[in-house]
Amino acid sequence: MNPNTRDAEAVRGKPELVMVAKSDVELRARPDGLTSAANADLSPLSDVLDDEGATIEPLFGTTEERLRADVEAVASESDMDVPDLSLYYTVDADEDRMEAVAKRLNELDAVEAAYVKPPAEPAEAVGEAEVEALNDMTPAIESPPVNTPDFTPRQGYLDSAPDGIDARYAWQFPGGRGQGVDVIDLEWGWNFSHEDHQNNQGGVVGGSNSPYDNHGTAVIGEIGGDQNGLGVTGIASEANVSAVAFSMATARAIRLAANRLHRGDIMLLEIHRPGPRNNFQQRGDQDGYIAIEWWPDDWAAIRYAVAKGVIVVEAAGNGDENLDDAIYDNRPSWFPSDWSNPFRRGDRDSGAIVVGAGAPPSGTHGNDWGPDRSRLGFSNYGSILDAQGWGREVTTTGYGDLQGGSNKNEWYTDQFSGTSSASPIVVGALACVQGILRRDSQAQLSPLRARELLRSTGTPQQDAPGRPSSQRIGNRPDLRELIPNALQTSDWTGVQFRGTVPANSTRRWFTWGWPAQWHVLWTVVPTSPDPGGPQISWNVEVERATHENITYWISITNKTGSSVDVEARYAVLGET
Repeated sequence: MNPNTRDAEAVRGKPELVMVAKSDVELRARPDGLTSAANADLSPLSDVLDDEGATIEPLFGTTEERLRADVEAVASESDMDVPDLSLYYTVDADEDRMEAVAKRLNELDAVEAAYVKPPAEPAEAVGEAEVEALNDMTPAIESPPVNTPDFTPRQGYLDSAPDGIDARYAWQFPGGRGQGVDVIDLEWGWNFSHEDHQNNQGGVVGGSNSPYDNHGTAVIGEIGGDQNGLGVTGIASEANVSAVAFSMATARAIRLAANRLHRGDIMLLEIHRPGPRNNFQQRGDQDGYIAIEWWPDDWAAIRYAVAKGVIVVEAAGNGDENLDDAIYDNRPSWFPSDWSNPFRRGDRDSGAIVVGAGAPPSGTHGNDWGPDRSRLGFSNYGSILDAQGWGREVTTTGYGDLQGGSNKNEWYTDQFSGTSSASPIVVGALACVQGILRRDSQAQLSPLRARELLRSTGTPQQDAPGRPSSQRIGNRPDLRELIPNALQTSDWTGVQFRGTVPANSTRRWFTWGWPAQWHVLWTVVPTSPDPGGPQISWNVEVERATHENITYWISITNKTGSSVDVEARYAVLGET
């Protein structure tokens, strides 16, 4: 018997029935019943729930009032729109009645949408294009040596580009091992008692740990394995790594993690779901599985986290899917009416960094998975993908095929794979950069700035037979290139925001989190042509929001009788 045979219920969620209330109903769900702050008639909703033996509660925990207050607080400090999390509810109903209950709920005036989400799973199996399954390693029965060897020479992903991400270059900088950066991994189970997980490990801080812990253990080893001369060394071994378990609704877990993190910290989503390609059906090979932000409540939770300034790294999934396919544009009739395909980004951009799985250098551990950095056949791909990591041959903690025995605290693997193994490599690289910036008293990378740098730096994707680089999974991070770009301030220029000012009116914007030591010049220009005279004027006011950060308040006056579109441009001249 393979000791790693998994209990399906232990490593995936259950179907989730989510209801979205209409905002004008102002629904309040309490243990003693439903009320409406707008005095709407909720008897039809109560009748359906009573008839089905179902109950509802706010999906994101706590009360609707507290959720709205949280959203308003985040929105006040962000230039992103933040979804109203108080409108989402989880419906507790019999699993075999969920679809029928959703159909009945969608017929009610008080309900904007109700839908059933298929169970989520770790991104660890393969599509039909691959010959072998992923992460089904069998622990070696031989007892390990008295002292675990140093396996870092087998961690090729630490090496210089193009083979790896050049983690050792980052380690030369103060903070370059992720010092002071908090990272939360979201999935199902972890072994925080492992001999290589003794430092800077916060354990499970939300949800219930699963006994199936090899997958999470391997992820933690890549990011935060101890620097101790034995086993593996994590890319960001001085980052503070903890975990939140998907023993609750996935969107709730994401919000819980977001509220434990601060601006510049990192959240990793090691999860995907069956998508419309396979009619949302679970499969052993995970063909057709997709990134979870396609579902409205998960998207809302991710957007909330990103608006808080948390970098969200999301596994693209192992479904062998083109996420640019038009099938993902089709709004399911049970989704909210304002839903649009987040894989197109634009106005529906969650702000997450989406990671695909690339081949490691040929010959790694004696295997050849195709040209280095080419898309592995199971990896999802498309324009939404921002970066790639090794999707095969990752040496890390857990599983026990490299070093096994009877004590799982001494287990290591040479074969961790999937977008699951790729995503922690990107997390580790970003944690190194954020640690350097913190030690250098510079502003943390914002989620969108981090994404921009991953796209504009790194080692490019390569073609493979049948898998051209046009099937985008992005570049492999290269810290030797990424760090100088992140540190660069002397010639930064760009557009901070765009907006519209009505005729003969003044509108005010604010932009915050600018390092106090930077010298920033602001210019506002009209983008709507209207020759004949000045169209706008502006002034800039300054707030020392904290000791480290400046907020700029920019008031723009339209001097004409027609509305005018404007953009505010900045130039960072240098720093004190």
